[in-house]
Amino acid sequence: MTSSTLRIASRRSQLAMVQTHWVRDELSRAHPGLAITIEAMATQGDKILDVALAKIGDKGLFTKELEAQMLVDRADIAVHSLKDLPTNLPEGLILGCITEREDPADALVVHERHRDRTLATLPEGSVVGTSSLRRLAQLRHHYPHLVFKDVRGNVITRLEKLDAGVYDCLILAAAGLTRLGLGDRIHELIDPAISLHAVGQGALGIECRDGDTAVLETIAVLEHQPTARRCLAERAFLRSLEGGCQVPIGVNTHFEADELVLTGMVASIDGQRLLRESCRGPASDPEAIGVALAGTLRSQGAGEILEEIFASVRPES
Repeated sequence: MTSSTLRIASRRSQLAMVQTHWVRDELSRAHPGLAITIEAMATQGDKILDVALAKIGDKGLFTKELEAQMLVDRADIAVHSLKDLPTNLPEGLILGCITEREDPADALVVHERHRDRTLATLPEGSVVGTSSLRRLAQLRHHYPHLVFKDVRGNVITRLEKLDAGVYDCLILAAAGLTRLGLGDRIHELIDPAISLHAVGQGALGIECRDGDTAVLETIAVLEHQPTARRCLAERAFLRSLEGGCQVPIGVNTHFEADELVLTGMVASIDGQRLLRESCRGPASDPEAIGVALAGTLRSQGAGEILEEIFASVRPES
């Protein structure tokens, strides 16, 4: 970064560009005179659309091409959906800030023929589209009479498949639909009692080079401390379980006075086994809460469930 220019790396999907343009506009407002450029590119996760995400592996599936641009000094920051950003970053890179979170809930989007139904009243055999093992495991646990089918592509492509009748409904992130101006497609927000959301869901993570003081000072205006504390607890929980973005681990966080309450879940893919617990602690030390909750679930057998999952969805070579 020069004193007057900031270079942003972004995925080129429609949602990624909406998010990146929001970051650009917020920084431009905060720093008049700062020239901001955007380098958009496709990531591995964007290119491979005929294989389930869990079978590809999730080591930087949607992030490593953007990170490479920063490591060779062709970009200063990368804008990510925080849920896609691995909890262990490449050497030399850090999570510079976390933006204010949109609603992190999962959302039900239905085909027109089911406009009078809810998730709980969908008929037996209804086909649910999702590419998330987390959603799959939880919904199988609560609604074993439904049929689940993998769905890939960007949000618009998925909605087109739904409207064409390939699926009876989709489960998508409410935040993504809202950011794309498609909030009217949300038929139902799924209660956390049914589906805990992904780690970091609804927030943006701004990644940058470690020690790049000028960049860190520039992006500091985007930091939202309450969101950051919630997401740091969630990411510590995921990291402590050695889980990735494509495993059935879900979370929910909220504040009670000066305490942060983190609820976490680990489930088998078939939904038969589901472990769920909560942990609370000082909001000023969120990572300790995540680590403590991970330890509790490990003591209940979460490690064994995750080992079985890793073995069953080992990336294809």
